[in-house]
Amino acid sequence: MKTVYHEADFCVVGGGIAGTVAAIAAARHGMKVVLMQDRPVLGGNASSEIRMWICGARGENNRETGIVEEIQLENYYRNEDRVYTVWDSVVYEKAYLEKNIKLLLNCTCQEARTNGGRIQSVKGWQMTSETYHIVRAKYFADCSGDSILAPLTGAEYMVGRESKADFGEAMAPAERDSKTMGMSCLFQIRETDSPKKFIKPEWARTFRTDEEMNNRGHRLGTNFWWIELGGDGDSIHDTDDLRHELLNIAFGVWDHLKNQGDHGFDNWVMDWIGFLPGKRESRRYVGEHIITQNDVEAGGKFDDIVAYGGWPMDDHNPLGFNHRESGGNINYPAPSPWGIPWRSLYSVNIENLLFAGRNISATHAAMSSSRVMGTCALVGQAVGTGVAQAVQTGRNVREIDIKRLQQTLLYDDCFLPGVERELSELTKKAKVNSEVIRNGMDRDYAGQNNAWEGKRGDRIELSFDSPEFVSELRLIFDSDLNRKYLNMPCKYPLKEENYKLPPVLIKAYRVYAEINGEKREILNIDNNRKRFVLHEINQTLTKLIIEPAETWGSEVFRVFSVDVK
Repeated sequence: MKTVYHEADFCVVGGGIAGTVAAIAAARHGMKVVLMQDRPVLGGNASSEIRMWICGARGENNRETGIVEEIQLENYYRNEDRVYTVWDSVVYEKAYLEKNIKLLLNCTCQEARTNGGRIQSVKGWQMTSETYHIVRAKYFADCSGDSILAPLTGAEYMVGRESKADFGEAMAPAERDSKTMGMSCLFQIRETDSPKKFIKPEWARTFRTDEEMNNRGHRLGTNFWWIELGGDGDSIHDTDDLRHELLNIAFGVWDHLKNQGDHGFDNWVMDWIGFLPGKRESRRYVGEHIITQNDVEAGGKFDDIVAYGGWPMDDHNPLGFNHRESGGNINYPAPSPWGIPWRSLYSVNIENLLFAGRNISATHAAMSSSRVMGTCALVGQAVGTGVAQAVQTGRNVREIDIKRLQQTLLYDDCFLPGVERELSELTKKAKVNSEVIRNGMDRDYAGQNNAWEGKRGDRIELSFDSPEFVSELRLIFDSDLNRKYLNMPCKYPLKEENYKLPPVLIKAYRVYAEINGEKREILNIDNNRKRFVLHEINQTLTKLIIEPAETWGSEVFRVFSVDVK
């Protein structure tokens, strides 16, 4: 056996969407990061091993941006055939190519050493290399979903449903219990051009009637998420036993759809089934603030907002598939968006422990809204960015400048409802031919059009009365935040028109500068697939001209923001 030691500013345990984004955000802000993931791929519930698509805030123009949008746009560019292993590679390369990230895959966190309420190090076992990895860091983030660092460090945590008396939540049960939402082994189906037969395993269940299948539906546009178990038991330690029963049911459901009556699936085949259950809920940390149903319903109007949710409070019955009635979920409406505070992202009793994902400091009721991966990604970006600020300023995460953190997140294209993005002094100083590109809004919102619009030959101009040194150019393009498709599909019909780069996104553009009275082309971009773009300029100039040349399909160019530093 071998032991390898790592020194880092930040160690992230868990490489789901939240953990991956947290690591990337910290690395991009100069932190030395170790990302420890117990699986061979990144993405967690979104990976090829589980295959849940990324959901987030509902409502017009509420889609999550920042790093999670960058990843999804790159996937559309590279993966029009919707291959899940290609999606895995897109998520993987975003972390792997960051020079400040040391990636430890197939590495299970097994131990943590603490001293005086601080984590000193964590120890992981990497089975593929028969190596122990010991990571010493200034800060640690648990993005493992199951909150593995809670039992290893003594961090305070919660499991199950709070009672009505605990927080005065309308959707809470009368008595506190340990019940959670369950887990699912998803499966995907593919349409062919002729009838195909299916022979189920002999050990799988048989559902001859809809009643035997507990009246679950036959709707095509689903990944069969309702094949769910474990909420009435131990959602961590029962996982392996539950996997077999979930597979037992899943194969039986497909047998029902194929062989127990005419359900319209003759030409469809089971293309894939997951042998790793995707979880909805287990341990949740206790932070300085515990988000409640009442906070959600009030819109989460916190002074220290650093992320937002917008999924309904979607509370699954703990019995899952064994619940006899169709559905069994309780959906309480949630405003979209609602704010998530910084105080709910760090431990109340472990000084250098933060968390991102479904395990943030929230009651069972509030977590039923915040648990979806689009929201988790925003929380991850906030945690990674906040840790970087803490390390750079030498201040504890409890004492960082929240306004500075908010402005950094906004600059990095993370929308924060109710917080206005401040412009740089140089942007405010410029004369522009379109004021909308510096109104501080990087998306259309609340019925207001916040984009400059033009056609081929039109341009955006920033000019100065005297020469100014410009170090950086920031651009925000329109990536169609209201598109109707997600990062990856749940089914594969013969014909599929979606899952490609949004037509309105700008593909090619030129940037010119006026330097010493001479117009020069300083940037020529012909294959852009990002919404948020930063360019180093490092020129003294009197004018900048941004000239869009081509989109990915639309005749109209839309640019939300042009900023200079």
